[in-house]
Amino acid sequence: MSLLKQLNLLSGLVRRTLVGSVRPLHQTATLRKVEDRKAMLASLPSKDEGTVGERSIDIDSMIDKKTSIFPDANTPTSLINGVPFNEIPICHIRVSPNNTIISITDAKGVPQFIRSCGIEGFKNTRKGTNIAAQATAISISTRAIERGFKTVRVTVRGLGPGRMSAIKGLEMAGLNIVSITDTTPVSWNPPRPRKQRKL
Repeated sequence: MSLLKQLNLLSGLVRRTLVGSVRPLHQTATLRKVEDRKAMLASLPSKDEGTVGERSIDIDSMIDKKTSIFPDANTPTSLINGVPFNEIPICHIRVSPNNTIISITDAKGVPQFIRSCGIEGFKNTRKGTNIAAQATAISISTRAIERGFKTVRVTVRGLGPGRMSAIKGLEMAGLNIVSITDTTPVSWNPPRPRKQRKL
């Protein structure tokens, strides 16, 4: 056999073995991307809905036990951590679509702290976000804890994105919330609404 034929045979064998093992360049890039994504997803913490660390109460079990979760005639004099309910300080949360104002008063209604999303440093439309309300609630509750407040009653007034976030922020900072009252004014014979906006 001539040298030329031997080289052709050898190159054909090499080609056949390489074709089976080597992938085109675009396939290796996509495989690498898939493997990188799998490794990245495996390294991420498990997905949660932001409820880690929250104190929650199973209301159904409380109803089965017949414990009192709704106010009654004895509520103002009932003791919570050795303090009568009507002597616990109140945290007023005033929510609007554009801002959230949080104030902590003593049991008689004398204001101790007042913070709003604007005071906290949020400007313009960011004042009306739930993140701004939560940050404001954390800020005011840390100041309240420094002053010695541990347990509060919460009253929420108004509608806006900061309603639940403000309560969550108070709890995240370490305040013990005893009751939540909604004092949003409701008009039973409201004035006629504005005509629909034409876009």
